[in-house]
Amino acid sequence: MRVDCTADADGRIVFALPPTAADNGGSPRLLLRLRPKKGQPEKTVHPLDLEPAHDGRLLAVLERRPALAEGRWDVYLLPEPDAPRQRLRPGLRDLRALVDGHTRDRPAPVAVRVPYVTKDGYLAVRAWLRTAHAEVEGIDVTDRSMTVRARLHGTPLAEGAAVRLRLRGGDGTVRMVEPRGEGDGRAFSFVVDYADLVGDGGTRDRVWDLSVQASPGAGATPIRIGRLLDDVADRKEVFVYPAAVVGGGVVRPYFTVDNDLSVEVK
Repeated sequence: MRVDCTADADGRIVFALPPTAADNGGSPRLLLRLRPKKGQPEKTVHPLDLEPAHDGRLLAVLERRPALAEGRWDVYLLPEPDAPRQRLRPGLRDLRALVDGHTRDRPAPVAVRVPYVTKDGYLAVRAWLRTAHAEVEGIDVTDRSMTVRARLHGTPLAEGAAVRLRLRGGDGTVRMVEPRGEGDGRAFSFVVDYADLVGDGGTRDRVWDLSVQASPGAGATPIRIGRLLDDVADRKEVFVYPAAVVGGGVVRPYFTVDNDLSVEVK
């Protein structure tokens, strides 16, 4: 069975099922299930009531609050309380209201939802829930560096803020870059010199994860830099940036599976 969905700019999603969803005479519901990590049991589900609309379809509304936990939520039809759940395939997905989501300031916590089609053809909702977020608005690359333009949501950029590039792998290596703030206290930009990331890595591949420390001090929590506020649920294979050869390494910025910004050195 296919289900249509419409997302609005505030995070509200309306699901519409055909009248046949109630053919068994029961009281069907829509069920969102937080996909568990591999090998882990299912822990979180979010049921939604289905109500008849004027055109005969059945509607379920996912309101913007409470926020969904961060992760991927699979969409099911529960025909009746004790019946087996049925995975739903996507019909029309109207995500036009999400396209320019990066242009609107978001309060804390920053909650994002994007309906999408899974690799096996079913409907799911990708959700992010973060205390604050730094949204990438543009990346310009050269053969020696990259310039990133971003905007903070959920917190302002204080004097003494810093961009952190943390070497993935647990040895604690961090490179710090000073951001250039804009007049409104939320937009900023910074330049990453690729040579600083290649360093003395030799033949070892490296990945650097980017975040911004919005205020100075050891207690300030780094805010991950990424791109969440539009209609793209998975951008790793969609937004591909040119690589550059620097000091014997091939350097390339990329978005991770969570749509966060990192830099790869091979």
